[in-house]
Amino acid sequence: MTAEEVVNEGCSISMEGEDITPKKDGGVLKMVKKEGTGTELPMTGDKVFVHYVGTLLDGTQFDSSRDRGEKFSFELGKGQVIKAWDIGVATMKIGEICQLICKPEYAYGAAGSPPKIPPNATLVFQVELFEFHGEDITDEEDGGIIRRIITKGEGYTKPNEGASVEVWLEGCHEGRVFDERELKFEVGDGEGLGLPPGVERALQAMEQGEEALFTIKPKYGFGTAGSNKFNIPPNATLQYKIKLKAFEKAKESWEMNTTEKLEQSGIVKEKGTQYFKEGKYKQAVMQYKRIVSWLEHESSMQPEEEEKAKALRLAAHLNLAMCYLKLQEPNPALENCDKALELDANNEKALFRRGEALIVMKEFDRARADFQRVTQLYPANKAAKSQIVLCQKHIKEQHEKDKRLYANMFQKFAERDAKKESEQEKEPEKKENGSAIEIDENGAQEQTAA
Repeated sequence: MTAEEVVNEGCSISMEGEDITPKKDGGVLKMVKKEGTGTELPMTGDKVFVHYVGTLLDGTQFDSSRDRGEKFSFELGKGQVIKAWDIGVATMKIGEICQLICKPEYAYGAAGSPPKIPPNATLVFQVELFEFHGEDITDEEDGGIIRRIITKGEGYTKPNEGASVEVWLEGCHEGRVFDERELKFEVGDGEGLGLPPGVERALQAMEQGEEALFTIKPKYGFGTAGSNKFNIPPNATLQYKIKLKAFEKAKESWEMNTTEKLEQSGIVKEKGTQYFKEGKYKQAVMQYKRIVSWLEHESSMQPEEEEKAKALRLAAHLNLAMCYLKLQEPNPALENCDKALELDANNEKALFRRGEALIVMKEFDRARADFQRVTQLYPANKAAKSQIVLCQKHIKEQHEKDKRLYANMFQKFAERDAKKESEQEKEPEKKENGSAIEIDENGAQEQTAA
């Protein structure tokens, strides 16, 4: 039976079906019209794609995605559709077509949805499920971390950076469980426990009591290096099952007074420095960023507090620049050097590190200017003098490359012009030959034309 035949058959409405409501109150009755394939069902948070036709009990159609010729999509279990749909679609398999009879309390209630749906209306939907996939929880929406919720959590708050969390997790790679344990730690300290960055990002999207499956691509997993500890090869996609048992949020900036912000900034600075020494640059970045977020827009400080805050912010930006250089990310390194120079225009480390970032970006003239500035302000800095020599070498190489490029370009132009000139010289001869043929074809004045 085709989807169209099932929909047409739905005009004759049967009030039979299985009660699929959690309360078993008869609010949503489901009847399968066409069996789906496989065994997998959509989970809370999955994006589902369906076609549907909605009618009243008397058969009056009030809506149809099929008539619009475009599938309808929504995130399951998020309250984006009527309750009956969140309940009903969660029971469907790919390719399944079913009828859902929805009582008012699971549809539009006493108010209805004027003008097409009257108050206290029982609705009938023919629904076909085409596909579903998990929720992308990355900021970039690059598909790097996909979540599928097994058990929905409670409340609306989620762990933040620095939150104390209690979790159970199980990591798998190609069907092999490589990590299974219960942990208590602060979000931001996961790398020290052998957790990939994607796990901590996943935790910050979870509610208390939630259990979910996460598919983590290499960028958010163990990357190109893999993990010797867990015998994970380079560029591996990981699966983690995580249950967030409990957590306590770290104080947000607005929850702390100036004294607390300064005190906490000192603590996380030391933590960041320890991470840096251990070569855990991404973890160090997370700590230094917290200092910036706490102190960047802090006002109404006493002079002594302002000096302390300025010193902490300067250190944070300088250390962030160094971390990003280690991570081969010159753009954020450059940005943090600029921020540091706003606080201290002649800062030796900021000028030097900005020069290093510019070299990576192949902006050798600007880099040389920064290193020259360093040598002017700090004549004892031998490293800056070496970098100037390096920049000059790169600039010379670039000039030589440009000369070769332009020489080749001019040679091509000259060859093109010579060819054009040669063609122009031949043009009168072509015209004369053309006249002779033309007159010859007409059979007149043959001798004159020759």
